[in-house]
Amino acid sequence: MSHYEIRTDLALEARETITEEAEELRGVSVEEFYQKEIDVRVTKVIIETKNGAKAMGKPIGTYITLEAPGMVEKDEDYHREISEELAEHLAEIIPDLEQEQSILVVGLGNQDVTADALGPHVVDNLYITRHVVKEYGRAAYNRSRVHMISSIVPGVMAKTGMESAEIIRGIVQETEPTVIIVIDALAARSTKRLNRTIQITNTGIHPGSGVGNHRNALTEESLGIPVIAIGVPTVVDAATIVNDAMEKTIEQLKKTNMGMEDDFPKIMSELNNMYVTSKDIDETIKSLSFLISEALNITFDRLE
Repeated sequence: MSHYEIRTDLALEARETITEEAEELRGVSVEEFYQKEIDVRVTKVIIETKNGAKAMGKPIGTYITLEAPGMVEKDEDYHREISEELAEHLAEIIPDLEQEQSILVVGLGNQDVTADALGPHVVDNLYITRHVVKEYGRAAYNRSRVHMISSIVPGVMAKTGMESAEIIRGIVQETEPTVIIVIDALAARSTKRLNRTIQITNTGIHPGSGVGNHRNALTEESLGIPVIAIGVPTVVDAATIVNDAMEKTIEQLKKTNMGMEDDFPKIMSELNNMYVTSKDIDETIKSLSFLISEALNITFDRLE
């Protein structure tokens, strides 16, 4: 049977799929703890070396994953607790947040495709301050220090004719932010993490990589300033799901000498461009986007 390459944007899942003495993987450290009171499992994966990055298929950097099964439930109080937990980790990973910053928030994705509309919806619920501070100063907020928050939804190349990276690079040159926060929908390896997991990383992002549509990277190397990425897996590769089912089926057929290994590559190739999402994705995106925007608003409001 031909091996099928697992597609996932989550560093946590990439770590799980490494078979060679996973516990001894050099250059990659993993910390995990469970917040029992809010039912959230936090996993921090730190890729420290080039060998570790090659084995993981991810850039060197820090990846923090929050897994909360209750995120799909309609419970505003619980979502507030998740937002507060996420804000704690954002404050940890955004550099120099105790100093005044000019922060550009980028909502990647296609607003006309619900499963890909997370980024634009997050931006819709942010407290934007840059224009007010520039016009009236910090006194408008009755504070001595205020982060200047701006945002952009660059859309998709099919509509704009431009790469997101090109648009953002121009905005960076004109407005000179000190840090960029990018929000995007991701692809997961496991259906159990669909809409229940949030990943934040200081490595930036490659728009469209989760669905095999590679675009120019949004990273510190390409933009010249730190890029923090926030993502939620909203789709699962259909071929990945079938891969798991087929492997189990073939193992059973082998026992009965009814081989179908030759058909496996053909079956997988036909599913290569198909993705699966949940049936209630409309409401889920609205809920998740508000959760993330609330976490960002909490994080930006900590400056005294």
